[in-house]
Amino acid sequence: MITPPQEAPHNPRVALFVTCLVDLFRPSVGFASVKLLEEAGCRIEVPDTQVCCGQPAYNSGDRKDTAAIARQVIKAFEGYDYVVAPSGSCAGMLRDHYPALFAGDPEMKARAEAFAARVWELTSFLVDVLKLETIQATLPAKATYHDSCSGLRELGVKRQPRQLLAGVNGLELIESPAAETCCGFGGTFCVKYGEVSADIAGRKTQAIKETGADLLLAGDMGCLMNMAGKLQREGAAVTVRHVAEVLAGMTDLPGIGEGEPR
Repeated sequence: MITPPQEAPHNPRVALFVTCLVDLFRPSVGFASVKLLEEAGCRIEVPDTQVCCGQPAYNSGDRKDTAAIARQVIKAFEGYDYVVAPSGSCAGMLRDHYPALFAGDPEMKARAEAFAARVWELTSFLVDVLKLETIQATLPAKATYHDSCSGLRELGVKRQPRQLLAGVNGLELIESPAAETCCGFGGTFCVKYGEVSADIAGRKTQAIKETGADLLLAGDMGCLMNMAGKLQREGAAVTVRHVAEVLAGMTDLPGIGEGEPR
């Protein structure tokens, strides 16, 4: 596993990896990420040649097409001090899996390793690299946090979002015993094994409801959309949001899956 450096240059040039789900389903997460990064002193750019990180192909065993995708992503993000993604699963793909795709190509492997060393998940970047300690945001709510599998197990993201959320005025964070339990999404897993996925999701949402929280937070749109859909089908009064929206004070929009205002 590559361990990226943790010494940030002054006013770093940061590229935002938007992610497909943010782009297509929840652009507000991208805008919230930009706001947080700019307020932390970063110069933000969003390369318009970026594409999917390649997880669907990778998880389906298609290494050839994944490598082709990776080449395009690496090229799009070269030249930046850091690459930041509001997603543990996408950041994990970029950082932990790209170098192995080019084991037989020394030149591309070196480029992939240099790229991976600059990739960070959003809350980890704010806390571990930029050393952000306080957040100026207010949201009166009782929230519980879900740790996505990739963010937690591949990148070690757990304390960072909680540390930032602790500074949100009016927010009470209630820990669930099942915080680290998979939500059942798993990308292509939920399509291939729908019944198993639904059972896992049901156990997860039951644990969420038992906390008494009225707000569910996480750092991955896949997990959030999956849990939001299940909670709504169950009639649960739990709003679902990406952690970036709360930290940036951008909670005017309806929760995930609740529809957009007209």
